[in-house]
Amino acid sequence: MSSAHTSGVLPSDTSQDVRTRAAGPYRQVAVLPVGSYEQHGPCLPLATDTLVACAIAREIAAAYPVHLLPPVTISCSHEHAAWPGTVSISSVTLHAVVRDIAQSLRRSGVEALVVVNGHGGNYVLGNVVQESADSGVRMALFPAPEDWEAARERAGVRTSLLSDMHAGEIETSILLHCHPELVRPGYESTDFIADDRRHLLTLGMSAYTESGVIGRPSLASAEKGKQLLATLADSFETYFSLVASDASAGGAPKTSDPGAPHRL
Repeated sequence: MSSAHTSGVLPSDTSQDVRTRAAGPYRQVAVLPVGSYEQHGPCLPLATDTLVACAIAREIAAAYPVHLLPPVTISCSHEHAAWPGTVSISSVTLHAVVRDIAQSLRRSGVEALVVVNGHGGNYVLGNVVQESADSGVRMALFPAPEDWEAARERAGVRTSLLSDMHAGEIETSILLHCHPELVRPGYESTDFIADDRRHLLTLGMSAYTESGVIGRPSLASAEKGKQLLATLADSFETYFSLVASDASAGGAPKTSDPGAPHRL
């Protein structure tokens, strides 16, 4: 188990904590939350994706012997550039940052890394994981769309994954559970649906929503947020088995390609 975490975002492990876990029966597994700094409508903070990724990672760290890392807080949010406050880095830079983190972990004896992605626009993270086969660091990307679907069903989220794209029922629920003080009043009246977004990459989000919201935050609740996180922690068990087991032992179970989270 990891120790307590400051402000719900930054891990408070000491070097001795990491050394103690390294003496356990598993290959050391680091968990890296990757979020974004982008608009989330009028009621959720720019750091929403980072807070969601950290909440998932924190839930994982409470259930599995992992080395929780601080988050990457700025990523590929170019589709949100029309709104004030959004900050992006290039996909090349994000790729390099995650790759460098993995190699630094390897030098310190950590040979497995799970990237917890909170922003659907970080497509390049899938490439980082794909390219890690010969890097000496076993990597995985979490959660997959299937993990989100299982969490949505168990939590009673009524909006489909297609419709719940940004600042909707899922993200608002998680923040109501973990950081209710950051959810501004009025989210109950900002619902907006735009299921046909086929030109999103060309036109950006502003072509589909004026408020920045695509989803139904009015349906959000703290209890749904709690259940979403609990289900994702359960889903992580297979990922942990894959990356924590010794590759030479051949004991890792097979699973489907983790893919990329859908939400932006």
